Amino acid sequence: MDEALTAREVTFTGHGGDQVTAYVARPEGVPSRGGVVVVHHMPGWDSATKEITRRFAANGFDAVCPNLHERDAPGADPDDAAAASRAAGGVPDERLVGDVAGAAAYLRALRGGTGKVGVIGYCSGGRQAFLAACSLDLDAAVDCYGAFVTGQPPADFPIEVTPIGHLAPALSCPLLGLFGNEDSRPSPSDVDELERLLVEAGKTYELHRYDGAGHAFFAVDRPAYRPAAATDGWRRVLTWFERYLAA
Repeated sequence: MDEALTAREVTFTGHGGDQVTAYVARPEGVPSRGGVVVVHHMPGWDSATKEITRRFAANGFDAVCPNLHERDAPGADPDDAAAASRAAGGVPDERLVGDVAGAAAYLRALRGGTGKVGVIGYCSGGRQAFLAACSLDLDAAVDCYGAFVTGQPPADFPIEVTPIGHLAPALSCPLLGLFGNEDSRPSPSDVDELERLLVEAGKTYELHRYDGAGHAFFAVDRPAYRPAAATDGWRRVLTWFERYLAA
């Protein structure tokens, strides 16, 4: 595998015609295996998520990670923008879908790609990846421990969010889900409910659950990191996208 890549900031047209700043990473010297929209977690458009974006490029995919919080605090650093977004109630679902649509269009327009696009998200981004896959015509999706796809948020939850499991019949593409059995948001019962809905809707999916792992087990910069679960998860994610985003 040739891990040479280029990475930079770009802008594309997102929801409502807004110009959205994004971090883009592309492989060098090899044809792209497809495009991946990376939906960042609630802490924001941070270095850890940009590293994930580069990892996709190192494995042969074009990848783009939009800054979903930028409108809530123009010019602010990612931490402050994330705080402003939470104070405003979080990223509205309609805006999220529009921004992912813009990111997918950006990827499809790149020369050398397959024209196929997947989406992956972590934490709040997992729910948003599911939402995007139920709202747009995509080729593959990955939900990494997305809370409130199913399950009700507590009354004191800091952002405005509603369950979206009822959208499962509209899922446009195969879904991979990766969850920790020690997580509470989503809990194992929430994952059970998601699987029930996917089965009822007749969708193509794989859900994998890891013992000894809780929320954010992919996050190498947090105490929640679980190397065994993350390593297996990465293998499954790359295999999933190779399978469904190839030419």
